[in-house]
Amino acid sequence: MTIFSSGTFKFTQNNNNVVQYLAAITANLGIICSEMHYGWPSPSLPILMSGNYSFSISSEEGSWLVVSPLFGAIVGALITGLIVDIFGRKRLIIFSSVPFVFSWLFIAWASSGPLMFVARVIAGMTDGLSFTAVPMYLGEIADPKIRGQIASICPVCIILGILFINILGAYLPIDTTAYLSTIVPLLLLLTFVWMPESPYFYLMQGKVAEAKKSLQVLRGSEDVASEMNRIVEAVAEQNKNKGKWTDLLTISSNRRALVIAFGLRGVQQLSGTTAIIFYCKKIFEQSSDFVSSGTATIIYFSVQLVFSVVASIVVDFAGRRPLLIISITGTALALFVNGGYLYVKDCTDIDISSFNFLPLVALIGFVVVFSIGMQTIPLLIMGEVFPTDVKAIALCTADIYYSVIVSIISKLFHWSNAEFGMYVSFFAFGVCCVFGLLFIVFFVPETKGKTLEDIQQELRTGKWQYAY
Repeated sequence: MTIFSSGTFKFTQNNNNVVQYLAAITANLGIICSEMHYGWPSPSLPILMSGNYSFSISSEEGSWLVVSPLFGAIVGALITGLIVDIFGRKRLIIFSSVPFVFSWLFIAWASSGPLMFVARVIAGMTDGLSFTAVPMYLGEIADPKIRGQIASICPVCIILGILFINILGAYLPIDTTAYLSTIVPLLLLLTFVWMPESPYFYLMQGKVAEAKKSLQVLRGSEDVASEMNRIVEAVAEQNKNKGKWTDLLTISSNRRALVIAFGLRGVQQLSGTTAIIFYCKKIFEQSSDFVSSGTATIIYFSVQLVFSVVASIVVDFAGRRPLLIISITGTALALFVNGGYLYVKDCTDIDISSFNFLPLVALIGFVVVFSIGMQTIPLLIMGEVFPTDVKAIALCTADIYYSVIVSIISKLFHWSNAEFGMYVSFFAFGVCCVFGLLFIVFFVPETKGKTLEDIQQELRTGKWQYAY
């Protein structure tokens, strides 16, 4: 039995891929904390708007409080894109725990809406850091054979964070919930510090010995010569010219990666998933008398968590494209069913009281099919398709793009619900899924089992190998 050290903690050769999973899980504690902030409005806004807290806010103020982290995420992503290749993935992920702690403390201490707005902007800035550094880190530490499973831990933790905050918010006051939520970033600080840095980052800094040691720890083996040589050649080739923002558009392989990653992320959000997360409890309040809105919300996110875990397990066996196609098709059907129910309920005199279970069933169906592909795979592919020289820039831009598109979708959801009824939003999301299916079929490649270098070669030639 041989023992390898990451410099702070020792792992044995018998671990094999265990270190990769530990590193991925601990890094994603920041993602859990970030998504707890995104899920926070669902249980908290109804309390703040009802006047049952130390202060109250209006519906319009609540809609801005919902999207405030997205404004901060743009700033956080820009800063991270500039410094992640200087300070490293590991240091920035560790640092993210500090502002996350303070963001929750500010929410607990807030005595007015503007103070909560400030707290959520801080959380958003840290979210921009996490969603730039963590997917990059996961893509770079993972063995190609399990990269899908490693990278899929990130979207699973997204749902885990949303579920946590909905459970806490359903039974505890807002301030108590915020105090308890500080535990998550503190765990990130205490656990991720022991994990190895990305070998890609070390090689970008010219630290070959450190890169080799990191790779040995991650693989649980001294014999990493073959993979080390491959990574050295890849980083040297990709870093001949330092990546610039314009490289995303001027280099054909980067343009293809941009279309794939941003298109898939756009399709994911145009399905309405984040708007539903923000307003989940409100949706169940308005659309179903079958169970309480709080219980329905917890059921919804519990089911999403279970199937996200299932998807993360099977993604390296079933492939990305088949899961995406099945997922987007089922998502569209579920959205049309829910939209149809709400239209009949709100715009006709037909008695549908005997079908009041349908919104819960339709949204559970939505979350099941969405979780098996569209929830997990877009983030996974974003970490796969960009070369190291522009990866920081690309992921930074992706987080800004995500923040802008989610802000627009969430505000439109709030507006269309107030002006026309919630059925309009569900029908619009369903139509977007139909166009999304066409995009996946014609533009998204299969990346299962391929090294990052194989993927770059296919992006350069534009010829995809669709072997499943």
